[in-house]
Amino acid sequence: DSDSELLLNLFAESLNKHQSKQDNVIEAVFDTCKEIMHQCKGGYATVYYINGVGLVGFRDAHGIRPLVFGCRSNDPEDTDKTWTTEMMETAGKKLDYCVASESVAIDTLGFQLVRDVRAGEAIFIDMNTGNCHMRLCVDDATPAPCIFEYVYFARPDSIMDGVSVYESRLQMGIKLAEKIKRVYPDHGIDVVIPIPDTSRTSALQAAYSLDRPFREGFIKNRYIA
Repeated sequence: DSDSELLLNLFAESLNKHQSKQDNVIEAVFDTCKEIMHQCKGGYATVYYINGVGLVGFRDAHGIRPLVFGCRSNDPEDTDKTWTTEMMETAGKKLDYCVASESVAIDTLGFQLVRDVRAGEAIFIDMNTGNCHMRLCVDDATPAPCIFEYVYFARPDSIMDGVSVYESRLQMGIKLAEKIKRVYPDHGIDVVIPIPDTSRTSALQAAYSLDRPFREGFIKNRYIA
C-alpha cells in the first residue's frame, strides 16, 4: 500500500532490465533513472543503496520534493576546502558522500553541503571506485518545488534550493502583514497568535510589522498522537 514501495519495485525491475543489456553499470543506473522519471509523475525524492554497486538518488522532474548532497574528505589537507561538484569529480581520491532531504542532516553528520540535486537529476556514487556521477535525466525539467516544505515540513535551519527556510518564513510574515494593512487598514487586531510550531517565525515577524504584541495562545499536546 506504499507508493515508496511501488517506486522501489519499478526501479529494481528497470535496473535489472538495463543491466542485462549492457556491462556499464553507470549507464544502466542512469538509464533506469531516466525511465522511472518518464514513467512516474508527481513528487518524489529517493535514495537507494544497490548492494555491491553503490548509492543512487534522484529527484522528480519538477523538484517538488527536496534532495541535497554533501561530501567530506578524511585528508587533513582538505580541512578548509569548499567542495564543488567540479572538485569532487577531479579530486583523485575517495571521498565520503551523504544524500538527504534536508541540508541540516548533512551538517549534523559532519559533511559539507555541496548543492541541491536539481529537478530531474540523478546522482550515483560508485562504491567500487568512490567516484560520484551526476546526470540530468529529463530534458524539459521545470523546477516547481512544494511551498509546503517551506511553510511546514522543513526544519527552519535547513536550506532548500538555495533558500533559507527560516528567512522564507520571515518573509511570509512580512507579506501577510502587508496584505492585512492593504486589505484591512482598520483591522483591529489585538494580538498575533501562532499555531505551533512552524508558524511561530512567520507570526513573530507579522506581529512586528503590524506593531501588535505576539502571544502564545495554543499549546501542542505532546501526550496524544
